[in-house]
Amino acid sequence: MSGYGPFDGFTIAAMALAVILSALVSLIGTSARKRTISLGEARAEDLAEMTGILDPKHLLAEFGPPDMGRVWRTVTLFDVRRARQPQGWLMSSDLVDYGCAATAILALFVSHPLMHGALLFALCVQVGGWVVATRLPK
Repeated sequence: MSGYGPFDGFTIAAMALAVILSALVSLIGTSARKRTISLGEARAEDLAEMTGILDPKHLLAEFGPPDMGRVWRTVTLFDVRRARQPQGWLMSSDLVDYGCAATAILALFVSHPLMHGALLFALCVQVGGWVVATRLPK
């Protein structure tokens, strides 16, 4: 590369590293949320992140009321997958995170303008997931 322009070597490497780290952190968080749900200890935060349902009233409508400890013990991963919204795909989809990480790794080795566009798209997907995650109920 020439070192000039918006996509020089350093920029590509920095974007790829950011996407890989973001996807890795998202995968770790998603794994923890899946484990919590499969153990029958799902909280509102877990369900909101996994489904993308940001309004607590809609969570109650979808999954019913929690027990006295504010935990949904009867919700399964299948129920969560069935109720998933587009925001849930951005925040907690393994496929999306693996695809973004694979795109970033491939962009380090393939120098093509379409690959740069794919890397930029993967970066936007990861940033979009983090932006949506800021609106999760506490």
